[in-house]
Amino acid sequence: MFEHPLLLAFWERHGPAPFHPHPVPRRDPFRVLAESIVAQQLSTKAAETIAGRLWQRVEPRPEAVLRAPLEALRQAGLSRSKALALKDLAKKAMEGLFQDLADLEDEAVKERLCGVRGVGPWTAEMFLMFGLGRPDVWPVGDWGLRRAAKALFGIEGEALAAFGEPFRPYRSHLAWYLWRSLESSPWKGP
Repeated sequence: MFEHPLLLAFWERHGPAPFHPHPVPRRDPFRVLAESIVAQQLSTKAAETIAGRLWQRVEPRPEAVLRAPLEALRQAGLSRSKALALKDLAKKAMEGLFQDLADLEDEAVKERLCGVRGVGPWTAEMFLMFGLGRPDVWPVGDWGLRRAAKALFGIEGEALAAFGEPFRPYRSHLAWYLWRSLESSPWKGP
């Protein structure tokens, strides 16, 4: 169980976060990364809608995405840039992008994933959290995380990185709880 009272209070309010020591079953890495690309700069609801339309048109496998016409991806609601990023992801997935990825340290995973068109630090961090279930990722560039930290604690800008430090090795949990706080009624704290 968490030693930090804030994490314990969040856990009591929202239940366990989907990371170690309470990981959710691992999902297909290709699909997780593809959906992270789709989600870039979109609300959760918009991203889920577009991903749903995408997987109705194209099977969520690298071979199927690679074979699909670019226009089929665009008709699902993807920008040209995101459609091209998914094509590159599919190509690199077939070339072994995900091979032994789970065995790598976080920075090595980020470095490998950032070699895919359209994948930057935020997307790689989302993959570390939701694709690999890593418990200590602190995505300070995430807009929702920044919004929640400011609303709940008055933390903003460069101070956000330091705010996460006392929560090691559970910063993924903290991020998840901060995101949940945006979806629920006002939080009064521990």
